[in-house]
Amino acid sequence: MSAETFSGGCQCGAVRYTIAGRLSEPHICHCRMCQKAAGNFFMPLAGTEEENVAMTRGAPRWFQSSDPIRRGFCEACGTPLFYQRIGSGRIAVALGSLDDPAAFPPETQEGCEGRVPFFHELAGLPGAETYFGDAPALLDEIASSSHQHPDHDTDRWPEPTR
Repeated sequence: MSAETFSGGCQCGAVRYTIAGRLSEPHICHCRMCQKAAGNFFMPLAGTEEENVAMTRGAPRWFQSSDPIRRGFCEACGTPLFYQRIGSGRIAVALGSLDDPAAFPPETQEGCEGRVPFFHELAGLPGAETYFGDAPALLDEIASSSHQHPDHDTDRWPEPTR
């Protein structure tokens, strides 16, 4: 087993996990079921053996999206975390739930029959830093009062208030 370990979890911090070793087959899936599960145009995933995943805080809630497939998510905040073919011994991790989502750039695309027709145009859209229209102070207020779990493990969460 690899000495590399990767960690991740949900937005609120109720569910945290580690992955022992590298994830395989990083990809984005465009199928309609993944779109619905992610609430997005696609879902980025990569897999590993089930025994390589250890829950370090909490546990996911599971939704069986079809007879052979279940999807793990945080019951408290709704973050999609896992995709699993039941009985396969493998599990896929939602790459956006990793503390370092850039560690596994997608190498392929799947479910292309469901790809939104404007997907290839997304990279060409104008871009800007996060900004909230006529209220730029709102960004500072959000950052200073964020309840989002940081991108690393913590001994306790939420952290004690001062």
